[in-house]
Amino acid sequence: MNALRHFLLALQFFTRVPVTGRLAAWVGYSPDMLRASSAHFPGIGWVVGAVGAGVLAAALALLPADPLGALVAALLATAATVWLTGAFHEDGLADTADGLGGGTSRERALEIMKDSRIGSYGAIALVLGLGLQVALLALLAQQGAMRGAAALLAAHVLSRLGPLVVMRRLPYVADPAHAKAKPIADAVPAGALPVAVLWSLPAAALLAWMFGSAGLAAALVGWMAALAYMLRLLGRRLQGFTGDTLGATQQLGMLGLLLGLALGLP
Repeated sequence: MNALRHFLLALQFFTRVPVTGRLAAWVGYSPDMLRASSAHFPGIGWVVGAVGAGVLAAALALLPADPLGALVAALLATAATVWLTGAFHEDGLADTADGLGGGTSRERALEIMKDSRIGSYGAIALVLGLGLQVALLALLAQQGAMRGAAALLAAHVLSRLGPLVVMRRLPYVADPAHAKAKPIADAVPAGALPVAVLWSLPAAALLAWMFGSAGLAAALVGWMAALAYMLRLLGRRLQGFTGDTLGATQQLGMLGLLLGLALGLP
């Protein structure tokens, strides 16, 4: 029962799905509960990814079966997932790019990340990141609607493992007074990662079914490369992580996974 509460709390915190009224009262809230809800990050990926996959499949069925139709379908699916999450992770990517791109020191980078205004580095990161995501998804969708939907769904699930790894490996360094995700970003329970892995295993199996073992391996290599890059970058530049960098980790992990899948196509 606690697991369901933690899942619903994560759903409330990371999506626009309404968890209100009596349901919200039953779920409850405490900083420790929100930390425990981190185990269900990939579970939230199932919700977000399912919406995106549904939009992608529907659009592919209605639009012309050509590269332009696949591109429009990928754009609509991406827009749906961004809306559902309130651009939570994309905002983190932009703030991280601004901080690390414009900050010449650790202190200056952290200060820039607190600024809600988007700068040049953040705008460029958003355009390139979302553009690459749409392009890769369109490419995979041309392999068939089922394959495209599976790729999008699995990418949303598996990419949400990355932030948990970062939280377990690096210390929290943001000023708590300005942190967007203070209750969860400063600590993760020891048992959260195994639960998150259990959420993720069906997504890996889905990729293996749709793209074969070689496709799964290519996707995982891409995801792990992105995660390793973020761990090294954050350790070197910030000596830790912030809530914004967790969003950036998810976004880069998703791009790495989709790129790996695309490169692994026969």
